[in-house]
Amino acid sequence: MDQAVFNRICQRIDESRERVIEIQSELVRRPALQPAGGGLGEGAKAAYLTEFFKQHGISDIREVRAPDPDAPDGYRPNLIVRIPGEDHSRTTWFMAHLDVVPTGDPEAWDSDPFELRVDGDRLYGRGTEDNHQGLVSAAVASLALLEEGVVPPHDVALLLVADEETGSKFGIEYVVEHDNPLQPQDIVVVPDGGDPQGLMIEVAEKSIFWIRAAITGKTTHGSTPGNGRNATEAAAHLCVRLMELREVFGIEDPLFDPPASTFAPTKREPNVDNINNIPGADVSYFDCRILPRYDLADVERAMRERVDAVAEQFGVTIDITYPQREAAAPPTDPDAPVVLALTDAVKEVYDVDAKPGGIGGGTVAAVLRRAGIPAAVWSRLEETLHAPNEYCVMSNLLGDAKVFAHLMLRES
Repeated sequence: MDQAVFNRICQRIDESRERVIEIQSELVRRPALQPAGGGLGEGAKAAYLTEFFKQHGISDIREVRAPDPDAPDGYRPNLIVRIPGEDHSRTTWFMAHLDVVPTGDPEAWDSDPFELRVDGDRLYGRGTEDNHQGLVSAAVASLALLEEGVVPPHDVALLLVADEETGSKFGIEYVVEHDNPLQPQDIVVVPDGGDPQGLMIEVAEKSIFWIRAAITGKTTHGSTPGNGRNATEAAAHLCVRLMELREVFGIEDPLFDPPASTFAPTKREPNVDNINNIPGADVSYFDCRILPRYDLADVERAMRERVDAVAEQFGVTIDITYPQREAAAPPTDPDAPVVLALTDAVKEVYDVDAKPGGIGGGTVAAVLRRAGIPAAVWSRLEETLHAPNEYCVMSNLLGDAKVFAHLMLRES
């Protein structure tokens, strides 16, 4: 990489503050909420970005339309914005999503969630961090190359998808299934997760295994518990028995934090109104995050053995269902080119040593990994996503743009 060229690009990025505010303002005021929930979807935001990129000299823009009868136009837009490089055999991709989550209680916000508020280095508004920061960082880096007259060694592309917040059926899943432009040799960065220091490059995720246990016993008066079958007592014992799975599937993997599989009791539904009633029904939930080394079928068998034992012990029936059951995608190799490239870029820009790691949650990168695309998730975030008074930090956004420019200029 020509260091002088990179320095010029960084200088151009440092001069982009007003541009960042302009783009963020236009994106925030176009709330891309889910049509199924009464929102208008991503159409207005995609139209604005298409026109913006065209006005700034990018003409290779393609829209992949995922049919959605709930959307005003009958489809959800996914944009592919491409800048040609010297070599077309590989593309450096930056994937961000256009949709946002609802604002929640408006009284919890200090300003209108859909009007950008700038306070020093912070930009407030719904979507500013999730996922406008990644989108705008990639856009600013791309425009800096164009305005400096720099042709990247390889093609550069932004993949701006719909529907990330509610499952990606109309977003990256549709793109990969119907019109997949990504190749295994590509460099793919998903700036939709991270930490305030930019220390982790996410390359792996645990399996998600949610359990709903509906227990049916027999209600009776609290003074005569022997006349009933206490569903809540059975639920308590089931909770303890399921905690045994922490030891059964207890191997640790230092790539992840926490390093072990987790089995956590979470939600409980209401059972009886009175203290002096023995409950004849109890519904409990468990959120389990399983290391990829374990087959979910093995976890289910071990769980079922304990469920059956508790049901027999207390004379109750236990109906088990799975609100979410998703096996982990194959991890991205910690030594994959995208990870090595990000490590170098983050060190150059932020002077920190980013390391590959795994998380317990799920990201859209899993869709790419299942398709054989070794994607990495990285960004420098304050982690205000989905919260009232969501904000992004201008210095993070511009710093990330420099990291992305470093990737765009990488020759090998």
